[in-house]
Amino acid sequence: MTTTNSFLLDDVPPMGIYETLYAFADSYGQFMGTEGTHPWSQGFPLTTPLEKFNGPDLPAAVDVTWEDRFYPKAWGHPLLREAIVDYYNTYYGSSITPDNVMIFAGGRPGLYSVLSFLKKDIQIRIGNVEWPAYLDILTQTSCDWKTVAMTPENNFHPTNAEYFDRAGLNHKTKLFPVISNPSNPTGHARAADELQELMQMAEAPQNGILLDEAYEMYHSPSVSGLQYVNDLDNSNVFLSGACTKGLQCPGIRIGWIIASKKNIETLSNFSSFGMGGVSHPSQLYAVLLFEPKRVEQQRKAVEDHYNWQRQRYGEAFEKMGLKIFTGDGGFYHWMQLPEGLNCDELNKRLYKRGAAILAGRDCDMGRPHSKDPAYESPYMDMFRFSFGPLLPETFEGDIQLMAEVLEEYKADVAKG
Repeated sequence: MTTTNSFLLDDVPPMGIYETLYAFADSYGQFMGTEGTHPWSQGFPLTTPLEKFNGPDLPAAVDVTWEDRFYPKAWGHPLLREAIVDYYNTYYGSSITPDNVMIFAGGRPGLYSVLSFLKKDIQIRIGNVEWPAYLDILTQTSCDWKTVAMTPENNFHPTNAEYFDRAGLNHKTKLFPVISNPSNPTGHARAADELQELMQMAEAPQNGILLDEAYEMYHSPSVSGLQYVNDLDNSNVFLSGACTKGLQCPGIRIGWIIASKKNIETLSNFSSFGMGGVSHPSQLYAVLLFEPKRVEQQRKAVEDHYNWQRQRYGEAFEKMGLKIFTGDGGFYHWMQLPEGLNCDELNKRLYKRGAAILAGRDCDMGRPHSKDPAYESPYMDMFRFSFGPLLPETFEGDIQLMAEVLEEYKADVAKG
């Protein structure tokens, strides 16, 4: 007689972007990214040189010696930590040292680790519209969080003060905003005086911040909160970066956290038993990406290429009747469908044509982590379109496909 075993792991749903990818594969019969598909739902950059804007070549190989087959150091390879320090001190006028930097296997392990070790008297503040994985991470780490309103009325860009509003809190509770800057999915960025104000608030007693700067280079000029931090070693400021976006290398899985020496020590102690360090070959490849002349050329090419893409896709979408709420950073457009249209229905139609967008609901930090059919997200008429991985020559075809699907959809709605 066969008995059914009781599995010992709690069920975990896939992150919102992956839900879309799985639904697309079920509908289209192939995975997104195969030839002939249109990866408008996915958040990765081109991994080939940005030739139109004189982007540098990407390294083809990295040397690996017998020493690189040892266990890596818990806090990261000295060469990479030094390269990251030189980068930030050069471009943002900071004075960090390698002891302020820890290397992770990509951006999200760093984010997850920071949130895992937050003390219990902390309330996280997060915009109601953010990167889908934040909801999964906040849930799995059992954090206490409260959303900050993001609506068409405030252009999906709350004030800094809203993240640090202490109304209703006792004096013991500390505030810890989690903000992507520039934002995924909206592209809005805090820069100049606004970013300086944000960092001053984050350094104040009983405050901190986790500023996710994955899209740091996708703004004019490139932007980092580190430029405005006065006393990093006496703060609870955490800055997250990675090779994933600006350096065009998501596949090497290299990210980092910049924070006070004490907080980095805590994270490295965790690595000694919870991670075991990060691949030496990947870290050495990242060192090549940070070569000074190369990274200078890279920053300029990323800024120019994606500004160009953002502008021309935006102009085309506006002509289709889509309402755009996109900021001036990142490689997404955050848009609202015409009245009566729904992002899930749009995706069903796009799936048949080999395309997909990310539904606004999946970026909703107020939705239940596990799907609840009774919950109605306020963002069902919103969606994120990614032009990050799109080659310049696909533009005309992308616009034609989207226009055709929207017109068919509008016609069907009009028929009732």
